[in-house]
Amino acid sequence: MSRAAFDDLRQRLAEIQDLWKTAALLSWDQQVMMPSGGAAIRAEQLATVGRIAHTKFISADIGRLLEDLRGFGEHHDYDSFEASLIRVATRDWEKASKVPPDLRAEMSRSAALANPVWVAARRDNDFASFLPVLRKNLDLRKRYIDCFEVGDEPYDIVLDDYERGMKTAEVRRIFDYVKEHQSPLVKEVAEQTQVEKREKTFDIEAQKIFELEVVREFGFSSDSWRLDPTVHPFASGTGVTDIRITTRYFTDGLEGLFGTMHEFGHGLYEHQVDPSLERSPLARGTSLGLHESQSRMWENMVGRSLPFWRRFFPRAQELFGDALAGHDADSWYREVNAVEPSLIRVEADEATYNLHIILRFELEQAMLADEFPLEQLPEEWNRRMWEYLGIEVPNDTTGVLQDVHWSSGSIGYFPTYALGNLISAQIWERITAELPDLPSAIEAGDFAPLRDWLRENLHRHGRKFTPTETLERVVGTSQIDPEPYVRYLREKLAGIYGIAA
Repeated sequence: MSRAAFDDLRQRLAEIQDLWKTAALLSWDQQVMMPSGGAAIRAEQLATVGRIAHTKFISADIGRLLEDLRGFGEHHDYDSFEASLIRVATRDWEKASKVPPDLRAEMSRSAALANPVWVAARRDNDFASFLPVLRKNLDLRKRYIDCFEVGDEPYDIVLDDYERGMKTAEVRRIFDYVKEHQSPLVKEVAEQTQVEKREKTFDIEAQKIFELEVVREFGFSSDSWRLDPTVHPFASGTGVTDIRITTRYFTDGLEGLFGTMHEFGHGLYEHQVDPSLERSPLARGTSLGLHESQSRMWENMVGRSLPFWRRFFPRAQELFGDALAGHDADSWYREVNAVEPSLIRVEADEATYNLHIILRFELEQAMLADEFPLEQLPEEWNRRMWEYLGIEVPNDTTGVLQDVHWSSGSIGYFPTYALGNLISAQIWERITAELPDLPSAIEAGDFAPLRDWLRENLHRHGRKFTPTETLERVVGTSQIDPEPYVRYLREKLAGIYGIAA
């Protein structure tokens, strides 16, 4: 098969990627800038773009090109652009072609219509108003699953959308290990330590200044990045030089800062993809587990580290003097790493965060299996919050309505947060072994060694390789191993609280 045929495939895929990026831009605008009255027409626009992109991709012409080019790809090096594009696009086509365009469009429309309903329901503590759109999204996901030959578990189908090749049983095995080892650690710290927090007020305008200063040292630049407020933070963009991250601000703490650093990690992954992969299915992160490893790394292993706060605490004192009175960098480091079960996932400390994810993972499987009437979802949520974290949920706003994901139909997404936590520790062990001076660099405000290491070993490859192939190239094993994360947590908390390492 000739080079001309490959160039034809590449151009067709580039146009389809343009459409999907246009949909991403429309979605970003809906959540950040669009007036609320635009929701209905935006839903139709997203449905139209989604239907056109999906129809163009699953066309028989692209199927024939991929089949005819199989040998062409095999004659190129496995790591090459040609072989990678054909390999990845073939797998994508085989899965996407099983989904009717009308169903894909309806999923896009339903998600767009559900978002403002969720925003209002969350604001008003009104689960009943959210229930109809939640039911619609869940029914659409069930129809989506029915498009495939289901193997061991239906959840495998939606999980694969976010973590290619991962099986529900493997996630369950990993999470069982986490529960076994992390829950006792949380209890041990809670029993032996107590961090007293006095009420504080952090000026929001000062927070905006501080957060921009932090992420600019990380690598944020105004020619390629945006930072905007939204209801639920996320990262998006249209290309490697158009990265859009969002945040939210709180007057009683700096949780927004950690959210901004989290989204920066996502944005950096996309920003450091090799530009030669642009306008192809390869020009993004290989999976959400790997993506979350980057956001959690910048949020926690960098942003909650002692070197970070030795770097930035003096500036924080200048901006938030009254709130930080009586603190120095070391005592503030202890406070931002306090272990305390809490209601809100995105504000949870490192030791309890994974338990929030396990709760959602189990609920999603139960919802797909119709294990309880959907009206009882708040009660099921609240029961598990008490079981796993010992917390009574006072209302649905801080309970079942807190996350945006189910409004967009993103069932199967949540497990990748915890998988990303575990992967982040595996990668961090490799980084710190190869960059022994990294703590000193962070304290000096030099984040280039970390960015460069991540670009060379992970980011630049985009989606050329499967998640397991990518992990093996980065850390030397294809398996997600929870042990390094448990070890990282125990060593960190031992240094802070004096518990046994």
